[in-house]
Amino acid sequence: MMFRSFVSIAACTMVVGLTPAKGQETPPSAPLENTTPDGRKCDGVLDTARQCIPRQHTLNTVDRPYRPAGQSDGRLNGPNSGFNKRDRHLIYVATPGGHAGGQYPGHTNGIGIVVLDADKNYSFVKRIPTWDVPASITPEEVAGVSASPVTNMIYLSTRGRLAAFDLATDKKVWENTYQPGTCCERGQVTPDGKTLVVGSDLKNFWMVIDAQTGALKGRIDAPMSMFAHNMALSADGKTVFMAPNGVNMTVGDLETMKATKTITFSDHVRVFTVNHDASRVYANLNNLLGFEIADVKTGKVIKRIEAPAEMWKSQWGNPNLKFYGHGGPVHGIALTPDESEIWVVDNINYGVLVYDNTGEWPVLKETFKTTASANWITMGLDGKYAYLASGDVVDVKTKKIVTQMKDEYGRALFSEKYLDMTFSNGKLQRTVNQFGHGIPSAVAARVAAGKSASK
Repeated sequence: MMFRSFVSIAACTMVVGLTPAKGQETPPSAPLENTTPDGRKCDGVLDTARQCIPRQHTLNTVDRPYRPAGQSDGRLNGPNSGFNKRDRHLIYVATPGGHAGGQYPGHTNGIGIVVLDADKNYSFVKRIPTWDVPASITPEEVAGVSASPVTNMIYLSTRGRLAAFDLATDKKVWENTYQPGTCCERGQVTPDGKTLVVGSDLKNFWMVIDAQTGALKGRIDAPMSMFAHNMALSADGKTVFMAPNGVNMTVGDLETMKATKTITFSDHVRVFTVNHDASRVYANLNNLLGFEIADVKTGKVIKRIEAPAEMWKSQWGNPNLKFYGHGGPVHGIALTPDESEIWVVDNINYGVLVYDNTGEWPVLKETFKTTASANWITMGLDGKYAYLASGDVVDVKTKKIVTQMKDEYGRALFSEKYLDMTFSNGKLQRTVNQFGHGIPSAVAARVAAGKSASK
């Protein structure tokens, strides 16, 4: 203790009578006060947090250019800096999560959830184990993925089971099969984190499940929508859109668990998305490169948007040509969060069609190529990047592929089930919807910006 006091006193007295060195930027008349490393006046007390140093060591001279010292103790700079920085921006990719329309085997990337760091060029972080499948059995494909900041869980469904994993520990919390032969298709979780809605295994009902425990709470029967497949929830979590492998989409009320209306499209419904207030449905169909738009209030299809015939009709009509993409010319559609654009997968030319959606009806404005059959589009957080089932990461503004997602072995990640998510200290902060819906706040911001620009 006496030694520390002596060192402190010596350090604080050694500058008395010193003359500033030639070349110092500080005027010769400046007092040579002792300071802490951040430039504050020092009272001569040596402690573990801020060491008193002679003023002459903080002056910029020709032979001693001064630079602020680095800090190795992250605790001095707040919870999100230095050694304590715990914020992360990650992409969770569920595998096997799709087979690129037959272009690549569904099990190319193995089993599990591959996690990539979006802030480090999508570098590999880890693989979270999901199912323990014997080597003699082909692993089941993941049918859907969703997550909730409320429960801090990610949910995976397959045609056989539904499971929840804790995002803070990467451990499985619960797993259920429900009635044998009834589980499970794509699902979504309500904004309050209380409820999961998932389709049955190609039956005519959707299950309502407690998101915290996995307990079955009820079901929504949809007798007109046989072969449950894709589904969507409105932004407020109150309305359920249930699409079959057929032409009739059933709209249901989650609170009452009752079907409210049916929308009949001109062909079998494939991938679809809904706008910010759930007033419109945009649906891919078999035998159509494009989509149909349905008005939810009336339950009627109000517009058919078809790509120019020269882009696809002769090719699609040629029985000698084979196309990847789930047996149709299109499999994948998404709105940008502000709904200014609609992106549609083109499985005739292996690319994406981009429609301007700011006018009365969507208008095709540009296209771009993808590295493989894309088959699914998920818009990332804030609509800056789009993630395709081909593994391509696309800059939404420039429509350029900026990189490709890869697993730990450098193989391109082919999956239709992935989420863009941000974390702080292991807690999920934000996530996206796998169906690329319009987001109310983003749409409101775009509309407000348009009004300001017109004044």
